[in-house]
Amino acid sequence: MGDARLNRRLCQVIEAMASDPMASIPTACGGGWAETKAAYRLLDNPKLDFREVLRAHSDQVLARIRERERVLCLQDTTELDFSGRPSMAGLGRLNYDKRQGLYLHPTLVIDEAGVALGVTDCWHWARRPKGEADLAESLRWVEGYERVAEMAALAPDTRLVYVADREGDLRALIDRAKALDFAADYLIRVQHDRKLNDALHDKLRAAVEAQPVLGTIRFELPASGKRPARSVAQTIRVAQVELKTRNGPGPKVTVILAQEEHPPKGQAAIEWCLITNEPITTLEQARQRIEWYRKRWWIEVYFRILKSGCRIQALQLRTFERLERALVLYLIVAWRILMLMTIGQEHPEWSCEVVFSVEEWQTAWAIHHRTPPPSTPPDLATIVRIVAGFGGWLGRKSDPPPGPKALWQGMTKLSAYVEAVTVIQAAEIKFPRRKRIKH
Repeated sequence: MGDARLNRRLCQVIEAMASDPMASIPTACGGGWAETKAAYRLLDNPKLDFREVLRAHSDQVLARIRERERVLCLQDTTELDFSGRPSMAGLGRLNYDKRQGLYLHPTLVIDEAGVALGVTDCWHWARRPKGEADLAESLRWVEGYERVAEMAALAPDTRLVYVADREGDLRALIDRAKALDFAADYLIRVQHDRKLNDALHDKLRAAVEAQPVLGTIRFELPASGKRPARSVAQTIRVAQVELKTRNGPGPKVTVILAQEEHPPKGQAAIEWCLITNEPITTLEQARQRIEWYRKRWWIEVYFRILKSGCRIQALQLRTFERLERALVLYLIVAWRILMLMTIGQEHPEWSCEVVFSVEEWQTAWAIHHRTPPPSTPPDLATIVRIVAGFGGWLGRKSDPPPGPKALWQGMTKLSAYVEAVTVIQAAEIKFPRRKRIKH
């Protein structure tokens, strides 16, 4: 921010938000009116440029990207509903005029194992009233790919893959990727049955359905809503096709069709049709792309953390400028929660000090076990499970790994425990031993 004092204040505010992500800004600051006023002044300060804050975070993400052979750049859009905040200036209509808010379109970077590395880009916008000229919202997908391509140039030894759902199936994006010489690969779920330069098959879907089955893949589909967890077997077909253009040859893409041919009775078949710029010739290559696409679910989890864990739709801010400055801070806070969840699942054997401070893991251990902490830091899985237990995770044999809700609630409690222990140690408070009462 160009000011050491303001930098310190920024760190204090974001640490307060991370310590209690569900709390309002006054509650998170916890220092009374003076601390709350300082936080709101910071959000009002034009020196706090949300782009610079995100850039500082992205620099750290880029360092993590350079340590990997390949990373996935997930993009999607979510709406933020502020209809109950009529005094907030700068909002726009959502799906109809009475619903007011804005849209958020971030780029979440994960590695192939699924560990969240950070957020590198974010479109956010409010729609103008009907009848007024507005930006074409499809630009967010094309520009999103361009930002990923720019990042790829800064990490030449890492291959970046742009992953999007059906809304990202845009001819402009495919053409732009070709124009940039595929600086980053793309993997997009098909929405449009595009025309081809093919004498046998004039549409994309017909071309891939005409191919022989390459093989079968199997995976466990987790429970979602009313759908129970179950095993899925999909047959895989692959086709290399050329999209039709008015003049000259069009871009060549690979189509992957994954179909569940025998779903359980009463349940919809799981089917995905994906396109990529990469040539796919083997079942293992196709299986890998299906696994990448399945990891797109992490951005949905990330949105859930933002909305339910950080409660950003409950922010009491009067201007759009304040809101966008607060949003970028919560983007980073939400990433930290997701990172804790994913790294705990994928690298349980790592030292807990990769994520937790000494004060945090020692306090968590002491509270949970009621014994002094060990001299050697435990592994990451041990402390993640303890923290999730603070948030209500039971840890039974049949329970899945800790989810985001248990972790954000557990981190809130852990922060309070650490603060209490710090105060007790600083004040040298000694509690008398409680006498056992005989009944």
